[in-house]
Amino acid sequence: MGAAETVAVYGATGHTGRFVVAELLRRGFVPVLVGRDAARLEMLAKEPGGAAARPATVDDPASLDRALAGAAAVVNCAGPFAVTGGPVVEAALRAGIPYVDVAAEIEANAAMFADYAEAAREAGVPVVPAMAFYGGLGDLLVTAAMGEWAAADVVHVAYGLSSWHPTEGTRAAGEVSHRRRSGRRVRFAGGALEYHDDKVSEQDWLFPEPLGRRTVIAEFTMADVVTVPSHVAVPEVRTYMTVEAARDLSGKDTPAPEAVDALGRSDQTFVVDVVVCADGVERRATARGRDIYAITAPLAVEAVQRILAGRTLTTGVASAGAVFDAADFLRALAPHLSVELPR
Repeated sequence: MGAAETVAVYGATGHTGRFVVAELLRRGFVPVLVGRDAARLEMLAKEPGGAAARPATVDDPASLDRALAGAAAVVNCAGPFAVTGGPVVEAALRAGIPYVDVAAEIEANAAMFADYAEAAREAGVPVVPAMAFYGGLGDLLVTAAMGEWAAADVVHVAYGLSSWHPTEGTRAAGEVSHRRRSGRRVRFAGGALEYHDDKVSEQDWLFPEPLGRRTVIAEFTMADVVTVPSHVAVPEVRTYMTVEAARDLSGKDTPAPEAVDALGRSDQTFVVDVVVCADGVERRATARGRDIYAITAPLAVEAVQRILAGRTLTTGVASAGAVFDAADFLRALAPHLSVELPR
């Protein structure tokens, strides 16, 4: 294959990175394995697929430039993205290639839009942050539910996770976000991010069957509060999480995900239930699947494939719903994802 089919994966040896590498191979791309641990990269490179290993660190721009040489695109899978996002996207812009990441960190995603919009637009390079379970999937569902609507009064995104066994990267990113917020919580209201010290509250959310009515943590704020308002005129975005998953995430002894099938997926299942409201009318879009880390791979790689094929609606820094035909993108993820969209 030629350079047009070569995709660099920064953080290739991590939990999500390995899923992304496998998905690239499955779709016929040639992955380039990039990261700071040369020994782990070489071990991964010996696995079937013939991927090349190129060690690089975010504090060494020249090493990133060498790692991205000849690549058609880069997928950043290495958190905390507050640390890796800037250096890797800057390397992508120097190379003139598309950048996709899987960041769930609210502040890191906000910084990507704030700090790199002008440079990416001038370079004519697509930069798609949060192209993952958190941020990307919700944004696609919201955009598909909106249809012809130009604005909404409120957007709700409810996460029905059966469990949440966090990876080492998830925990590290969470610690960074906690420090940046000085322990405060965050929400999107009044058209802006707000930091607050309000107590955590619970409520019921009626998920589609078979999940049904579940208790959720209200204002369990995820990256959707950055991706959705980046292109949807809406003053309030509310996100929710099932209490079981929230308790798993906060538990210090909760183990990392454990593979239970040949694809490396855990037994975790999820339902993402989106409701958009405008002028008293509600529209709903729902997605069901398995393993939030595993599903991130087809989301990110489908994005890369569409970008390289020219199937995009804009360039520069933009979220999934702004860059792609949301409904078509979601349907293309079968059998990884089952979706129900408004007719």
